[in-house]
Amino acid sequence: MKIRPMRKEDASAVLAIYAQGIEDGLATFETRCPSWQEWHENHVEECRLVAEDEGRVLGWAALSPVSRRECYRGVAEVTVYVARSARGRGVGSALLEALVEASEEAGFWTLQGATLEDNLASLLLQDRCGFRVVGTRERIGQLDGQWKTTVLTERRSQVVGVDRPDGGPEPQRGGSAGEPHA
Repeated sequence: MKIRPMRKEDASAVLAIYAQGIEDGLATFETRCPSWQEWHENHVEECRLVAEDEGRVLGWAALSPVSRRECYRGVAEVTVYVARSARGRGVGSALLEALVEASEEAGFWTLQGATLEDNLASLLLQDRCGFRVVGTRERIGQLDGQWKTTVLTERRSQVVGVDRPDGGPEPQRGGSAGEPHA
């Protein structure tokens, strides 16, 4: 298995894996799979990865900006999806570790997640990759007529956004980080 940047030709595999996550009811409140254009518009281009084995996409990871406000340009929401047939093989771990690295190269200082509390595999994965629980949002939304709670997590970079000894912030890299892409 290798982790590589996502390409446009990965679109159908990425959306098929996303559709599995929707069907499973543990990964998202979404009930329909977006078009590629909708998906593309909501994810940061520099931070889109796929796990591939023998030409087959096993999973994907991407970032979404949390705000258009300049002060939040280095904060993004993490998304990781793994195909049913590839779960339990370390694909999610490899993707999230690579996404953390790519996010820092792009200038992100905080990654956050909002995970359905029933998605224990995702919460364990985030914990292993340095995310901490910062809160919960009880009964925040309904899925299939059932109220669901999300667990809020975050990971602060030890590289980007770290204050210098003189008290000033570290210069940021990746000028367009955090801006939505059309």
